[in-house]
Amino acid sequence: MQLFKRNKSLVDRTLGLSHRAGVFVVCSIAVSAMLLSSLTFARAQVPQVNPTPVVLTAEQDHQLMMDQLQITKLRPGANPRSTDGANLPNYDEAKANPYPNLPDPLTLKNGKKVKEARTWWNKRRPEIIEDFDREIYGRVPKNAPGVNWEIVSTTPEKNGDFAVVTKKLSGHVDNSAYPAIKVDIELTLTIPANATGPVPLMMEFGFVFPPGFRFPAPPPGAPPAPTGPNWQQQLLAKGWGYAILIPTSYQADNGAGLTQGIIGLCNKGKPRRADDWGALRAWAWGASRALDYFETEKSVDAKQVGIEGLSRYGKAALVTMAYDQRFVIGFIGSSGEGGAKLHRRNFGELVENVAGSGEYHWMAGNFLKYAGPLTPDDLPVDAHELIALCAPRPTFISYGAAIGPGAEGQWVDQRGSFLAAVAAGPVFRLLGKKDLGTTEFPPVETALVSGELAFRQHSGGHTTGPNWPTFLVFADRYIKIKQTPAERSEQKD
Repeated sequence: MQLFKRNKSLVDRTLGLSHRAGVFVVCSIAVSAMLLSSLTFARAQVPQVNPTPVVLTAEQDHQLMMDQLQITKLRPGANPRSTDGANLPNYDEAKANPYPNLPDPLTLKNGKKVKEARTWWNKRRPEIIEDFDREIYGRVPKNAPGVNWEIVSTTPEKNGDFAVVTKKLSGHVDNSAYPAIKVDIELTLTIPANATGPVPLMMEFGFVFPPGFRFPAPPPGAPPAPTGPNWQQQLLAKGWGYAILIPTSYQADNGAGLTQGIIGLCNKGKPRRADDWGALRAWAWGASRALDYFETEKSVDAKQVGIEGLSRYGKAALVTMAYDQRFVIGFIGSSGEGGAKLHRRNFGELVENVAGSGEYHWMAGNFLKYAGPLTPDDLPVDAHELIALCAPRPTFISYGAAIGPGAEGQWVDQRGSFLAAVAAGPVFRLLGKKDLGTTEFPPVETALVSGELAFRQHSGGHTTGPNWPTFLVFADRYIKIKQTPAERSEQKD
C-alpha cells in the first residue's frame, strides 16, 4: 500500500504541473498502469495454492526428499536377483545381527525404568509413538479432513452356503480445502443374513488385481492348496461378519501418488515434508475411518472389530493396530521389513530396500536417513516397540514357511519377526498379559497361542490362508457374539 501511495502522489504532482491538452489523458493512463502494477505486487505477497497437484515420478519425488534431507547417496538394498553376487540378501543367521542391542521399550528417554502400567500409558507409550511418527511412519496432519459415508448399494447374496447381506460403501473425504483432489474410500461390509443383533467383525486390507491377473502356478512338490471354506466363510460359520477395505482407493501404492490421494489432499498437491505420513500410516488412517462408520452401523458390534492384512497390508494392519486402540485384535500376515521384522536385522529385505524409490512411499521421508548417512542401529525405535504398542490386545503374527516346497521364502525374515515379538513381551507382561511364553524359535506348524501375543508359521507360501483356523481358535478367547435379550430369555426358559 505504501508503494501505491507513493505512485499516486507522483501522478498527482504531475497532474498539478501539467496544463497542456492531452496531458490529463496520458496521466490517467499512467495512474491505471501504476494501480495495476501495485495490485499485482500485492497479490504476489499472498501465498498461492497450487491450482493442480504437482506431478512427479516416484524417482523425482524420491530425489526431492533426498535433497530435502541433504542426502547425496543411499546404500543399495539386498538384491535376490543379482547375477554377479553383489548385494545378494544374507540368509546366514551367524551374520544376521550386526546390531544386537535393541532399544528398551520399558526405559524412558530420561533413563528411568518403567515399572508400572500408568507410566507406560502416560509417558513411555507417547515417547515411542513420537519416535515412530517422526522417523518411521510419519505424522497424520492435525487438519486431516472428515469422511462422509454413503451406502452405495445393499445386496442380499450368498457366500458359499451362507446367506449374507453386503453393503457397498463409499467414504467421501471432505476436499473443500483443496477441491483439485477428490478422495473416496472403498469399503464393503458383509453380515450374516440371519444375524439377530450386532456381530463381531474382521476387516481385511484388500488387494485389487488388474483384469486378467492370475497367480503363478505353485512349484512342484508344494503342499496342496487348502480345501474347505475360505476365510470369509469361516467367519460366517461363527456368526461373525467381515469387511474389505481397499487402501489404494484413497492412497496409491507408489511414490508418484504422494501428491494425490489423502496425503496429497492434506498437502494441497505439494510434495511431502520429511516427517509427513507415508502410505502405511495413510492406509491405517483409512481403517480408522472405516471403524468410525462401524460405530454408527447397528449390525456391527464396533467394540469387537479386528484388523487383518498380508504383506504390505500386513505392515498396514500392524500400524493400524498399534495406533488405534479401538481395534480389539490383530492378524498380521507376512509383514516383514517395515512391519513386524526388526529393522536392525541383516536378513532378507533390509531398511535400504524400503528406503529405495520403489518402497519409500510407505514411510516418512526421514526414514531414508537410516539407509544413507545413518544406519539402522541409529533408529530410536524398532519393530518390537511397534508390536508393544498393540499391548495388551491380542496380536497374532503369521508367516509361511521359510524353506521347503511351496514355502514363502526367507526374504520376509520369519525369525526376525519372532525375535521382535519376544522383545515386545515385557510390555505385555507389564500390562498383565501373557507373551509368547518362549524365546526359542518354533518349528513350522507350531502354534504359540497360549498368551495374548501369538506366532505361527504354516507350511505354505505368502498367504494368511492356512493360519486362519488357528487364528480363529485364538480369537475365540477374546471375541464373543453378544446375545440379544430375547435369546437370553429363551435360554432361561
